[in-house]
Amino acid sequence: MIVIRSLLIVFGGTGDLAHRKIYPAIYNLYASGHLPEHFALLAIGRKDKSEEAFRSEAATAIKKFSRENRSGSQDDINHTVSRFYYHRADFTVYDGYDELKERMKDLEERYGTQGNRVYYLAVAPEHFGPIVENIGEMGLSNQNEGYDRVVIEKPFGKDLKSAVQLNNLIALVFSEEQIYRIDHYLGKEMLQNISVIRFANAFFEPLWNNKYIDHIQITSSETVGVENRGGYYESAGAMRDMMQNHMLQLLMLTAMEPPISLKTHDIRDEKIKILKSIVPISSQQVDTHVVRGQYGEGKLYGSPVPGYRSEDRVPPNSDTETYMAMKVEVENTRWVGVPFYLRTGKRMPVKTTNIVIEFRSLPKILYFKEFNNLEPNRLIIEIQPREGIIMRFNGKKPGTKNEIIPVELDFCQNCAIGEVSPDSYEKLLLDVMAGDSTLFTRWDEVEYAWKFMDNISLRWNEQAPDFPNYEAGTWGPPDAERLLRSDGRSWFNR
Repeated sequence: MIVIRSLLIVFGGTGDLAHRKIYPAIYNLYASGHLPEHFALLAIGRKDKSEEAFRSEAATAIKKFSRENRSGSQDDINHTVSRFYYHRADFTVYDGYDELKERMKDLEERYGTQGNRVYYLAVAPEHFGPIVENIGEMGLSNQNEGYDRVVIEKPFGKDLKSAVQLNNLIALVFSEEQIYRIDHYLGKEMLQNISVIRFANAFFEPLWNNKYIDHIQITSSETVGVENRGGYYESAGAMRDMMQNHMLQLLMLTAMEPPISLKTHDIRDEKIKILKSIVPISSQQVDTHVVRGQYGEGKLYGSPVPGYRSEDRVPPNSDTETYMAMKVEVENTRWVGVPFYLRTGKRMPVKTTNIVIEFRSLPKILYFKEFNNLEPNRLIIEIQPREGIIMRFNGKKPGTKNEIIPVELDFCQNCAIGEVSPDSYEKLLLDVMAGDSTLFTRWDEVEYAWKFMDNISLRWNEQAPDFPNYEAGTWGPPDAERLLRSDGRSWFNR
């Protein structure tokens, strides 16, 4: 059995990501018995505060955001944050890294981490480069003892050119095996379950092709607006925030061929084959295959909500998209002729991430001849917040009349009382410390994703959108419905 030892260095240790995700994840690992004994966390921030104040803030964040907060005790929280340390420094400049180096060595000796270090860049993207350069300048990325790994949050670049520049800079300091580009969607329980559903069940995999499947819909919708992230969202939008990374990852996992093994590189190789098989969308096709939108004023759960242009730190004439939908075609033997429809948006009627596999209808004989309104069979994989699988098929309605209605077989893995799936950051942090990069994004995945998306961006830059074009609390702009209706299909909303 491998004993995990690690020092986690969090740049941006006083920020929102650290408090909402990283610190609660560390606590959850401790509460579930998975946090390594030889572990410590060193947070780096520019704010002037004592270690005691930092630990108090981390404990408050754990109470507020941890999934274990109801059953966890204050003693457990205190024990967890006793391994948290704070170092004040301006991590964007070189001065101060000597002191940081000494602080790390002290903690490594105290906790017996044997020189194993994980650098987590929980900072704005513009700080990625300077931090990595400073780490390299101090010789902190290539030790003789232990490992050095760097975790980088999305977005990885804003287009192909900037992504290549960032990757080249990081590659001067860290090798590809040391770089962990985190996509928290890949850590979600049901996303990891997609491969099991497909490859471990004899009644799914034989049907997983264009002979039986009509089309596939992938949806990720949020009821919230941009909240306090208006500044970030203005530089990202739905494309960079969701479509280029999370949504394409969902597509890859749904469409990939069975890997020859469950080893990291074999799984990643099959994923990249799907990206390479996606038919490029030409500049002319962007107008017919892609839809963008921005929410205006509306109502959600009966209460009025503001439009995007009225949100904090958003310009009143913003052209940033908060919704994106597109039709994608994968040109290989398994999927040719099967369109994938992807959509993501904010201020939608429900919060959900799901994959809907709609099967082809049977020939127009027997029941299909007598009943014109029969629904197609569907397999629905629900990823969040509800986690489960629904098989939707036709059955006779109880009674004396010969009526057919859609019925469902429903498996929900997080509905039972006391059953709470681990947060994605728990799994991903543990994988980084263990050196398992399966659920992280390889450079060629990032590269091909940007190659596909850049053509859409270029076309959008040529046209000023007519925003806002959908009310908050609705399923998006009318053009999104026309996207499927032109193919004789419609979105499946739950």
